[in-house]
Amino acid sequence: MQKVKIPITLHPGKAAQHRLTYDGIVPLEKLARLRGVVQEEVGEIAVKIQCKTDEQGLVVISGNLSTHVTVTCQRCNDDLGLDLDQDFMYSPVGLDAESDDLPEVYDEVALDDNGEINVFELIEDELILAVPLVPTHNEASCNYSSKPASFGVLKAEDDKPNPFDILKQLKKDS
Repeated sequence: MQKVKIPITLHPGKAAQHRLTYDGIVPLEKLARLRGVVQEEVGEIAVKIQCKTDEQGLVVISGNLSTHVTVTCQRCNDDLGLDLDQDFMYSPVGLDAESDDLPEVYDEVALDDNGEINVFELIEDELILAVPLVPTHNEASCNYSSKPASFGVLKAEDDKPNPFDILKQLKKDS
């Protein structure tokens, strides 16, 4: 299959009716929120999207995202490379629609005023959720030192008299 340009917005009803599929890449620089989570500014995300209607007549947008990102290890503060591979399956709901009837296998995605979804936001959300909350190397390859880290030298405090010593004297006198 030929790599195609991934659209920024998509009308899910029309795309499902025509059973559209997209196989392409999205540049990392187009996803500002994800760039705040990862260290690199450039890169590509491989995206595959299929639009269809399921047996219940629901519009389904499913696919896969894969990329390699670098984050900071929260244990040793070194670079940590992560291969993110995320599958997704969405069914669109309107702005005021209830999603109680939606099967559990589908996540819901809200339609905008034009009846479209923002595909780049959907991709960005999925990748942000795929990054671990506290990314760390495995313990064998982490450069973490068990020595306590200190920054600067603390000055020795002068022995100041305790202000409550006066109260102790008053208590003894009474």
